[in-house]
Amino acid sequence: MSKPTILIVEDEPLIADDIAETLERHGYTVCGIVDEALEALDAINEHCPDLALLDINIEGDQDGIELAKQLSVPFIFLTSYYDKSTIERAGKTNPSGYLVKPFQENDLIANVELALKRKHAKATSPASPEKLFVRKDQEIIALMSDQILYAEAFDNYTNVYTEGSKYIISHTLKSVEEKLQHLGFFRIHRSFLINFNAIDSISENYVFLKGHKVQVSKSYRKELMDRLTLI
Repeated sequence: MSKPTILIVEDEPLIADDIAETLERHGYTVCGIVDEALEALDAINEHCPDLALLDINIEGDQDGIELAKQLSVPFIFLTSYYDKSTIERAGKTNPSGYLVKPFQENDLIANVELALKRKHAKATSPASPEKLFVRKDQEIIALMSDQILYAEAFDNYTNVYTEGSKYIISHTLKSVEEKLQHLGFFRIHRSFLINFNAIDSISENYVFLKGHKVQVSKSYRKELMDRLTLI
């Protein structure tokens, strides 16, 4: 089993290096250290880490909380800020943890371990199908979540595919992912979200779902393989 990978988003180099050394000492792989939002998003697309550690006060136009709203991986805030307004803003992004600097090594590792355990539990726990509703022409149509095979980004819209139909959703793929991820859906490409329970087979670069062929990107392949129980 490969080591969990962690991205550090921190604008103070000494602190970032200290965090990286601590994580590696405890058996984690640090896949990158960046100090602003755009670099963080690029690193996540490239490496697909298991977890991100986010400082709130980072370089660039977006702070760590704004960055968190765009992430498709679990994250923990590491910050010097603990005022009420900052905590309320941060809480709305559903973080996996919130550590106030300076923090102890054992507190950092405990938060990382809990976040990764929650992620694994969410990925492996079966969820009951839910009834969802989509618009098609002038109708609102009911779909069970297990009828959905995958979703594809299309500009600011999302194409949702069942075995025999396609529906255009007037939301971004990120928004659709937030609604479906607790039902066993996850990214295998920056443009594709799949239903894990609908997988029939996997090749080097593609996942096959009930006759549909969906591309797997290199950066997301590790997460896909980690979810599989091979016998």
